[in-house]
Amino acid sequence: MTVARLVSTVAAPLGRASADVPQVLYRPGRRVLVQRGDTELVALDLDGPGAGQATEVRFPAPWPRGFGTVTVSPDRDVAVFAGVHAVRSVEASGATRWEVRHGCWDGSCPLMHTSFAEYADDRDHFYADMGSIALSADGKLVWAHVRGPLSDDEAADYEELWLVLDAADGRVLDRVDTGTVASGSFHTSHPDPAQMGLSIGEGEEGSPSLWGRWDGQRLTAEQIDIETILLTVNPSGRNLLSVPLDQASLDLHQVEGGAVLRTLDAQGTVPPHPRSTGEDRLYWDFEAAFTDEDTVVAGSAACDGEYGTVRHWLVDVRGMSLLGEITYPFPVSGPPRSAGDGTWYTVSEDGTSLHLWSLRDAG
Repeated sequence: MTVARLVSTVAAPLGRASADVPQVLYRPGRRVLVQRGDTELVALDLDGPGAGQATEVRFPAPWPRGFGTVTVSPDRDVAVFAGVHAVRSVEASGATRWEVRHGCWDGSCPLMHTSFAEYADDRDHFYADMGSIALSADGKLVWAHVRGPLSDDEAADYEELWLVLDAADGRVLDRVDTGTVASGSFHTSHPDPAQMGLSIGEGEEGSPSLWGRWDGQRLTAEQIDIETILLTVNPSGRNLLSVPLDQASLDLHQVEGGAVLRTLDAQGTVPPHPRSTGEDRLYWDFEAAFTDEDTVVAGSAACDGEYGTVRHWLVDVRGMSLLGEITYPFPVSGPPRSAGDGTWYTVSEDGTSLHLWSLRDAG
């Protein structure tokens, strides 16, 4: 039996009526709970002295939620917002530390906006596509997927770009064209600050995944697959876990070169849900977490959800074998999400609390 140990439960700082569900951002040795509200972002230190509510930092948001994504520096001195027209680094005081403006993510809009106010009441912009951002493991680089052109480009080139920015001042260190037409994207962090993954959703057109490397002078990106979602990287950074768009298998890649080493199909491996007829299709979630170099917590929550209880599984990636179902002290909801240092987290069904978990020997 594989038993989960509850490390901590943290109340979401913002109400669900006006905020996204909380999430955990992990940098080596530091976990931060982040929750995006309509007008602000709240960051709680989960590991430092006096961790929890007393150490929260609040950042005024430059535009409403739903208009992009956000990340927070390891020390919580700045939040970096990716929006429809710009990437902006914001201090807790509300002061802008730097901003990089880019082409509008509303594909029908040719304008280079200078502020959110220019399209705040335009319904077309409410449904704009979006990119994403992530900070490197050491917090010194910002990786940003944006729509071109940049504000200082001499020619209007509307290709999508993957940028590496200096986190201190927003300088564009280098960029590559992604060759994509995104409806959305998200980054997958690597323990090496000079590496990063990017999954790009193109609606019905597919989901290309890229792996980027920054050598201090030049950014390069290689395509891993055209219909793959990147999930997580193991602690050493040597291996990468993904699922195809149909979520049929867990695929273990070698980070160097992206080759698939082993796969584990959900069908025929995951037992049917006890409340099901046994005829439903089984598939993996779009989230997973390494607990050590060779062990992953993966979920079948999305296909279990209609039966009321969700299931998470321990997987040995050395042989891609199922070690067993994870037992929790109380029912959980949603997929397992990586929280670093051998832990993972779940969010309560009502979104009001976050539970941090680790493995323990059931004896």
